[in-house]
Amino acid sequence: MHSAFQTLQTDAEAAILGALTEPALEAVRVEFLGRKGRLADLMSKLGSLSPEERREAGQAANVAKSAIEGFFAAAQSRVTAAARTERLKSEALDITEPGLPATAGHLHLASQAMEEIADIFKGLGFVRAHHPEVDWDYYAFESLNMPKDHPARDEWETFFVDQVGSIMTGAKGKVVLTPHTSNGQVREMERQRLPIRMISLGRCYRRQSTARHIPMFHQFEGLMIDEAVKITDLQGVCDYFVQRFFGAGRVTRLRPYHFRFTEPSFEIDISCGACEGSGFKEGAKCKLCKGGWLELGGAGMVHPNVLKAGGLDPKKYQGFAFGWGIERTLAMRSGLKIDDIRILYRNDLRFLSQF
Repeated sequence: MHSAFQTLQTDAEAAILGALTEPALEAVRVEFLGRKGRLADLMSKLGSLSPEERREAGQAANVAKSAIEGFFAAAQSRVTAAARTERLKSEALDITEPGLPATAGHLHLASQAMEEIADIFKGLGFVRAHHPEVDWDYYAFESLNMPKDHPARDEWETFFVDQVGSIMTGAKGKVVLTPHTSNGQVREMERQRLPIRMISLGRCYRRQSTARHIPMFHQFEGLMIDEAVKITDLQGVCDYFVQRFFGAGRVTRLRPYHFRFTEPSFEIDISCGACEGSGFKEGAKCKLCKGGWLELGGAGMVHPNVLKAGGLDPKKYQGFAFGWGIERTLAMRSGLKIDDIRILYRNDLRFLSQF
C-alpha cells in the first residue's frame, strides 16, 4: 500500500504538469482527489489491513494527499496566470492607433429650409416673430373670424389639450395644439407695433397623415399691416419669395378661394417639381400633385373682423397674410422631387445625409 500511494503521487504530479488549461486541470483534480477518484479508491482498502499496516498506509496516504493538493494549488495559480496573460493580450487596446473620426452632423432638411425662408423675408424687411404652439381657442379660431361651433373649424382636424379627463379651458376658451401659425396674427396686432412686417415659423398639429400631410408639420406665416396695403403688394411678395426659393423655372398662379380670416382670399399654386408640371411621373399619375399643380398655401387680405380683434381700425389699416407649409414648400423645390413628405421624419440617414 505504501508503494501504491507513492505511485499515485507520481502519476498525479505528471498529470497536473500536463494540464495547461483550467478545464484540463479540473479533470485531473476529479480523477485523483474526487469522491470517486483514485485516492479515495485506495483509502477504501485500508480497512482490510492489519492495525500495524493500516497505520503505516494511513501515513503514506496523508503524505500523498498533501503532495497532490500542493501540486494542484501551484498548477492552478500557474494556469490562472497564463489565462489572464492571454486574455490581456487578446483584449489589449493599442492607444497609439488613430481613433475613428467623429461623424459631422448637420441641420435637418426642414431646419435648413426654415433658416433660408426667414433669410429671404428678412431681405423684404420682415421681422421674425415667435408665438405659442399650445394656445387658446380664441387666437387659433375665434379672433380669426371663426366663431364657436362654426363649421369652418372642422377642416383643421384640431388636437385639444386634455387635463385629468376633460378638455382644458380658460378665459379665452379651450386649449389646443395650434393647427396653423395664424394664431400669431392677432397676437402680433395686440403688440401695437405698427406698421407690421412679420414672418413667423412654427410647428402645427392636425390629425392627418398622407403623402402631403403629416400630424406634426411646420408653417411659415407672413403678415403685413400698414395704411394702403394692396393685393399687388401681396402678389409682389409672393413672386419675390418664389423666385428666390424655387428659381426662375417655376410657375405660380393665384386661384380664388375662401378663408374666414382673409377677404378676398387666394390659393397660391406652383408647378409641381416632382413631375415638372406634367402631372405624370414614370408613366403614372404623379403621387404628389395628381395634376401638375401643387398648393403652395393660402393667402389674402386680412379680414376687417380680424383687424378689429387685433384692436386696429379697418378703415385706416389694411394688410395681407399668408400661411404655407414648410415641408410641402420644400417638397416642391426643383431637384428634390420628394413625392411623400413623410420621408422627412423617418430618420433614414440614407436620405437625410444627402442634404
